[in-house]
Amino acid sequence: MIRVDIPNLLTRSTLLALTACGSTAGASEAATPESSGLDASADLDGGGSSTEPADTTGAVPATVTYYEQLKPIFDARCVACHQEGGIGPFSLTNYEDAAIWAGAAAAAVHGGTMPPWPPEAACNDYVGERDLSEDQIALLDTWIAEQTPMGDPALEGAPLQDADPGLTRVDLAIDMPEAYTPVNAPDDYRCFVMDWPAEYTTTQYVTGFRAVPGNDAIVHHVIAYLVTPDQVDAYADLDAADPGVGYTCFGGTGGPSRSWLGGWAPGGAGSDLPPGLGLEVPAGSQVVLQVHYNTTSSDPAPDVTGVEFKLEDQVDKIARVLPFANPQWITGNGMLIEAGDDDVMHEFQRDLSMLLGPQQVWAGGLHMHTKGTSAKLSIERASGDSECVLQIDAWDFHWQGSYGLLDPMLLSTGDELRLECHFDNSAAKQPVVDGVPAEPKDVYWGEGTDDEMCLGIVLIAPA
Repeated sequence: MIRVDIPNLLTRSTLLALTACGSTAGASEAATPESSGLDASADLDGGGSSTEPADTTGAVPATVTYYEQLKPIFDARCVACHQEGGIGPFSLTNYEDAAIWAGAAAAAVHGGTMPPWPPEAACNDYVGERDLSEDQIALLDTWIAEQTPMGDPALEGAPLQDADPGLTRVDLAIDMPEAYTPVNAPDDYRCFVMDWPAEYTTTQYVTGFRAVPGNDAIVHHVIAYLVTPDQVDAYADLDAADPGVGYTCFGGTGGPSRSWLGGWAPGGAGSDLPPGLGLEVPAGSQVVLQVHYNTTSSDPAPDVTGVEFKLEDQVDKIARVLPFANPQWITGNGMLIEAGDDDVMHEFQRDLSMLLGPQQVWAGGLHMHTKGTSAKLSIERASGDSECVLQIDAWDFHWQGSYGLLDPMLLSTGDELRLECHFDNSAAKQPVVDGVPAEPKDVYWGEGTDDEMCLGIVLIAPA
């Protein structure tokens, strides 16, 4: 789970989803066309999926080809997950793979399960959006109906303009100090203390981040926390108190750090921050890397995960990640989700202008647990107007993320950030223990899987 005091929004694109392209559970079980429920030669609306280019010399020439129309769509919307070693159960990185899996891809698109993109389109516009337009879906359908013609590689279509370019430069790479094999099943949260290189004798600014999981089969998410020089001793004590490499850290780091330097979930490819923004890292700092291991679908195995940073000596503005929630939810039992109730709503508004002055909101995120059903983050203007930052109507605990705004939003004096979360605590939403659903019970704010949270997160910088 994520603690309320942990910022988790750094880049303009999706970070810790806490998921991006789905959970690792079951990914290894869907590696063939047969296991997807579709024959390798099956198609949508009668089209084939041969790996050979279709014969387009007849009376009805192909109108849609892989290279001219489909490859840009696959590259921008699919291959971050669907590549060799990725979280997707099959690859879509080349013509042969795309033709073989065309039927499965179309079925998932029409079923609304792919590409993974939880935000509601009517709320806002985001960097690196993965959802498909009706026109793009129609191109996929036509391509399949025309027997998946390959087309001419020399005529490859231009990349989609809103595709996320990922991390554009790596200036620093840091790995875990040694391999770790998970010991707690199915979920093991482990923190690893890593030194910021001594060669950086002046303050640096993180302007981009990417995590590099060592073992994709078991690494579920990664979060890099900044440990400032005055916090170093506290983390040395935590590390020394737990035998072996690292220490157990369910929730947050277990220490005083409240600042993220980056996060990763399956499908995340890394990203730059918006131009001119950076996260401050003083000389003499450390990085605590929290890794969530999940061994539901794979046996425990050694892992050495690393992180990569893009750095600058100076930036125009120092950004910060701001999580917010109603303090009464956290310190008491103010966020009651009553047993048996299938639609409990909690909301909170906060005025930040008195504290921070005018700010630009560059990204937004939401966090709930398994009983969450929908959530919304908005700016309530002093004028009485409401502007949506992020809205997710079909909440999925395994598909969480943060979303960079295509155009930053101004948070002016008198404006308030509003957070609204809905929960289902009926019998249908209870965990299954030894094959038997648990009885509904009252739920409050907490870090356990069966507890709940209603957390909003924004990436902000001075206006």
